[in-house]
Amino acid sequence: MTRHTLDARRLLCPMPVIRTQNKIKSLAPGDIVEVVCTDPGATNDIPAWCRMHGHAVIATETRSGEFIITVEVGKIAG
Repeated sequence: MTRHTLDARRLLCPMPVIRTQNKIKSLAPGDIVEVVCTDPGATNDIPAWCRMHGHAVIATETRSGEFIITVEVGKIAG
């Protein structure tokens, strides 16, 4: 398992989801990616995308106006 950070700050829907999708394509099952966003819609969009594609949101938090969504890559990468 490897941890990664994805900077999706200052991007509006649907770009945080697209960047997350592209990042996950290059990762292995079990890897963790922390997506840092400023678009509050990403807190709904990324978890919905994860449910559809077999990945798990393991944490969400807000820090200093930024939204951090931590995703564990599932068996079906991409």
